[in-house]
Amino acid sequence: MNTKEEEKGKRIAVVTGASSGLGRELVHLLDTTWNTKIDEIYVIARRRENLEKIREETGVPVRVLAYDLTKEEDIEKIEGILKDESPDVRLLINAAGFGKIGRYDEIPRAQIDRMIDLNCRAAVDMTQICLPYMSEGSRVMEICSTAAFQPFQYLNVYAASKSFLYRYSRALRVELLPKKILVTAVCPYWIKNTEFIDTAEQTDPKADRIRSFPFSMKVEDIAVRALADTELGLAVSTPGPVCTLHRFFAKLIPADLMMGLFEGIRRIPPAGRKTHQGSYTSVR
Repeated sequence: MNTKEEEKGKRIAVVTGASSGLGRELVHLLDTTWNTKIDEIYVIARRRENLEKIREETGVPVRVLAYDLTKEEDIEKIEGILKDESPDVRLLINAAGFGKIGRYDEIPRAQIDRMIDLNCRAAVDMTQICLPYMSEGSRVMEICSTAAFQPFQYLNVYAASKSFLYRYSRALRVELLPKKILVTAVCPYWIKNTEFIDTAEQTDPKADRIRSFPFSMKVEDIAVRALADTELGLAVSTPGPVCTLHRFFAKLIPADLMMGLFEGIRRIPPAGRKTHQGSYTSVR
């Protein structure tokens, strides 16, 4: 007779948003540091060609799931695969998400809806469908943001969506403690070398200044810290001193003052970025 352990399926990690940015970097990190802990990585994103390239680059077997997590039917397809395979999910990383920077009337409603769907609903749905296949020692990594700690003007929907995910992660962690499944909310500061900035620039050309923000971090460094903190089972991961200080002071400083400080940063002219008339682009 097979033991309960023998009846389990493959040990897998599930990574959403795996086609680029932090998700992609975490897949590569799992390939080198978790290759004895997992048998396969499920990579999920819309862009199949990017996922296929990741499969070619990794040593751990990769299963490509090219799905759009904002579509309920695609969530159901992933749920069906999990039911068929009955894997042992050792790690879920919800890294899918994006942000738009701009005034409330500058971002199309369809993009706002998609931001909420991907950043909030999709993360919850993926967590819900993976949890039945997780057991003692499994980990859940929810990629939030320091934007979760207070409201941000011109990032109002994005910051609110990350606040939702942060609070969901903190509460879910308590519910799962009896099962010894640990949830970590990862809250990075600005990341200088991901597609987040390219996406944000579609509604705010000034978003490029993020690349040169003081203390902005490289995605490689954030991935290492995020995975280490998740392995340790920390409730919150703030990868870097700025993130840690941000979280601390957000508890002490009134939200209105925090938004005032952010407005001051926004009004600092980006070096070398001038209009054709020679004046700095205005901040609205």
